[in-house]
Amino acid sequence: MPMSPIRAFRMTALAEGTSFLILLCIAMPMKYFMGMPLAVRIVGAIHGILFLLYVGQLVRLRTAYRWDNRFCIQAFVASILPFGTFLFDRYLREKEAATN
Repeated sequence: MPMSPIRAFRMTALAEGTSFLILLCIAMPMKYFMGMPLAVRIVGAIHGILFLLYVGQLVRLRTAYRWDNRFCIQAFVASILPFGTFLFDRYLREKEAATN
């Protein structure tokens, strides 16, 4: 059975949130305390790609499921706050359950 679009978005959201935490908690300390800027360059690039994928999927799902602006703004804000996508996952699970 193929993965639903909302489930794919949830997986992207969790990956994006994880990459953000790795960037903040591991890569940035490595850069500033250990003089290893390559860590931020690599993790930052991965996080940037995941963030763009997250936003792209959010735009597509907004259109496909007619999500309101408030929900989409909350989803976007969740992506720029540490732990935000993990907390927002509860609402995405509800959306996913409502479509099944």
